[in-house]
Amino acid sequence: MLSSSELLIELFSEEIPARMQAKAAEDLRRMVVEGLKGRGLGVGAAIAFATPRRLVLVVQDVPPMSPAVSEERKGPRVGAPDAAIQGFLKSAGLGSIEQAQVVEDGKKGSYYLAKIEKPGQPAPVLIGDVLGETLEKFPWPKSQRWGSGSFHWVRPLHSIICLYAGRVVPIEVGGITASNMTRGHRFHGNEPFAVTSFEDYGTKLKAAKVLLPSSERAEMIREQALALAKKARLELVEDEALLNENAGLAEWPLVLMGTFDEEFLAVPGECLTTSMKSHQKCFSLRNPETGKVANKFLMISNLIPADGGHEVIAGNERVIRARLSDARFFWEQDLKRKLEPMHFELKGITFHDKLGSQWDRMERVTELARQIAGSVDAEPEFAGRAAQLCKADLVSGMVGEFPELQGLMGRYYAEAEHMNPKIAAAIEEHYKPRGASDTVPTAPVSVAVALADKLDTLVGFWAIGEKPTGSGDPYQLRRAALGVIRIVLENDLRVPLVPLIETHRQRVGVSMLGGLRTDLSATEVDRIALATGDLLSFFADRLKVHLREKGARHDLIDAVFALGGQDDLALIVRRVEALDDFLKTDDGANLLAGVKRAANILAIEEKKDKTSYVGDYDIKLLVEKEEAALAAAIEQAKQDTVAALNVENFTGAMNALADLRAPVDAFFEKVTVNAPDPALRANRLKLLSEIRAATLNVADFSKISG
Repeated sequence: MLSSSELLIELFSEEIPARMQAKAAEDLRRMVVEGLKGRGLGVGAAIAFATPRRLVLVVQDVPPMSPAVSEERKGPRVGAPDAAIQGFLKSAGLGSIEQAQVVEDGKKGSYYLAKIEKPGQPAPVLIGDVLGETLEKFPWPKSQRWGSGSFHWVRPLHSIICLYAGRVVPIEVGGITASNMTRGHRFHGNEPFAVTSFEDYGTKLKAAKVLLPSSERAEMIREQALALAKKARLELVEDEALLNENAGLAEWPLVLMGTFDEEFLAVPGECLTTSMKSHQKCFSLRNPETGKVANKFLMISNLIPADGGHEVIAGNERVIRARLSDARFFWEQDLKRKLEPMHFELKGITFHDKLGSQWDRMERVTELARQIAGSVDAEPEFAGRAAQLCKADLVSGMVGEFPELQGLMGRYYAEAEHMNPKIAAAIEEHYKPRGASDTVPTAPVSVAVALADKLDTLVGFWAIGEKPTGSGDPYQLRRAALGVIRIVLENDLRVPLVPLIETHRQRVGVSMLGGLRTDLSATEVDRIALATGDLLSFFADRLKVHLREKGARHDLIDAVFALGGQDDLALIVRRVEALDDFLKTDDGANLLAGVKRAANILAIEEKKDKTSYVGDYDIKLLVEKEEAALAAAIEQAKQDTVAALNVENFTGAMNALADLRAPVDAFFEKVTVNAPDPALRANRLKLLSEIRAATLNVADFSKISG
C-alpha cells in the first residue's frame, strides 16, 4: 500500500569505492534529515543504503507541509537613524516602516515592532531545496567533475529518483532531472524501469539482480563461500572486513573457487592470505586437519557467467599466480638476508628527527627490556636479543609490500634461523595489544619486550614534549599507555613504573645528547627531567578510563590516586577493588558518613577560626570516655592499616578501618565537639582531623561520593 508521506531518494552513478559506501549512506541520511527538520518538517524513521552503483534513502512520515510560523521582531526606537531603520526593514522583510507597529515603552521611549507571519511550505518544495543543497555540499573524500558542468560527485552521476508520496519531486542537479526511473544490475538488469514507492523499488530492484542491503549481500557471500569450502572439504578463513568490502563490490555476488600451484605453499600461509586479499579481494581456505592454508581460494564475481565461471576463474588464477610469485620472491630473498643485517639497516630509517633512527630506538628498548625482564620472570639475555631484533623485519621485502605483516614476518625469519622460540615469539608479540579487542602477550620474554617498546615510545615523546592534546594523538600514545596497563593487569604483574621511567628517561636524554643531537636547549633539558611526574599522571588518567570501562567507580579511583605516589598498577586496582567491597558493607558506609561529617565540621570551624586543627591532640584533655575510646581506636587503626598495607593485605586494611565505625558513631552521639571550654573544643577538633589521617593510609575519603 502506498504511503502518503514516504520520501524515496536514489542517486545512481558509476561504481562507488567500497570503502566510501557506508559513510556516504550515513551522510546522505544525516544531511537530508537535518535539512528537513531545519525547515520545520518533523520526519519519522530514515534508513539509508549503499550498493556499488547507488545511494538510497527512504524517510517515513514526512508531513505534507511545514508549519506556519509567527514571530515578533523588535526594531529600533522611533526616530532612530535611517540606516538602522532600513536594516530593520530588510531583516524583517517589510516594504516600509508603516508596516511595523509602534510600541510605547515608558522607560526607554517608543520602538518599532514587526510581526512576521511565515506560511507553511509544501513538502516537495522543501525536499527539493534540501536534496539540491545536499548534493552540492556532499562530503566525498574525493570527487570528480565530468563533461562541461561544474557539478562534482564521486563518480559520474547518471540519474536521480526523488519521490514524495509516490510523485516525482521536481529537482535538477548537475544537469540531471529527478524522475521515477532507475536501472538494476549492470549485466543482468540494465533496462530502465519505473518505481512508485520504496516497497515497489525494493521488489523490482531484486528482480533486476540487485540486493539493496549490504548485510544481505554479505550474507549471500558468506553462505556461498561456506558451501563451496564444505564441498571441497576445506575451511573458510573468515575475514569480516574482506566480507564487507566484497559486499561493496558486487550488487549480486557470486562466489567461485580457484586453484593455485602447491609450490606456493612453501611460503608462510599469512603471506599467501594477505597477498590474495590485498590484490584480488579473494578469500583463503585452509585444511581443517593441518590448519594450514590450502592451494584453493574464493573469488567474488559481480555477474553470473554463461560458461559457469571458467573464464572468470582462469583470469583470477593468472593474476593470483603472479601475485603469489611476488610473495615467494620476497620470502626467499628475505631468508637470504637474515635478521641481524636487517637490524643494522634500521640505522637508515628515522624514527623521529628528535629521537633518532629505529636502530637508536632499538638500542634503548634492548636495555629497557633487560631491565624489565627480572620483574616478569624473563631471561634478560632472551629479552634483550628479542628487543634488538624486533623491528628488523621493517626493512624486509615482505613487510615493505605488506606492512600489516610486521612482527609476524620477524618471527618467521627468526624461526628459519633456528633462534630460541621465546625470542621468535617475542618478535611477533611485542606489538600486542594492537587494539581493544586484541589479546596481550603472556610469555615472559614477550611481555618484557612489549612493555619496553611501549614505554620507550611514551618516555621518548614525553621527553620532546610531543604529548596528546584533545582528540589529537598522532603517535598513538594513549594506545601505548593502555597497552602497558592491560599487559600489567591481565598478567597480574608487579612492575612499579617510576623506576623504569626514571631510568629510561635518562637513557633517552643520553641518547639525544650522545650523537643524535648536540643542540638541546635548556627548555628541552628541563622537559626531559620533569617528564616522569607528568607521564605518571597520564598513566593515571588512562587507568581511570580503563577501570571505568570495566565498571569501577570513578570516585574510588580518584580516592586511591589522591594519595600520590601510585605507580604499581596491579596494586592500585587491588586497592580500588578492596575499597569498593568495604564500602558495600554497613561498616564501610557508616564509616564513610562519619569521616565526611568530621571533615565538614573541621572545614566549617577552620574557616571560622582561620586556623588549622591538623596536629597532635592532648591525651590529658580526653575527658569523655567516648573520645578516649575514639583516640585509642584511631591509633590502633593507624598501626593496623600500615601493617596490613606493608604486606599488601588490602582486605586487612579495610577490616582495620571497620573497627573505627563504632567509636566514631559513639563519639558523635555522646560528645559535643564545640564545647564551651576553648581547650576542649580545639582538642576535639584535632581528634576529628585524626579520623581523616587514619583513613588516608587507605584512601582519600573526601573524594568518595555518598
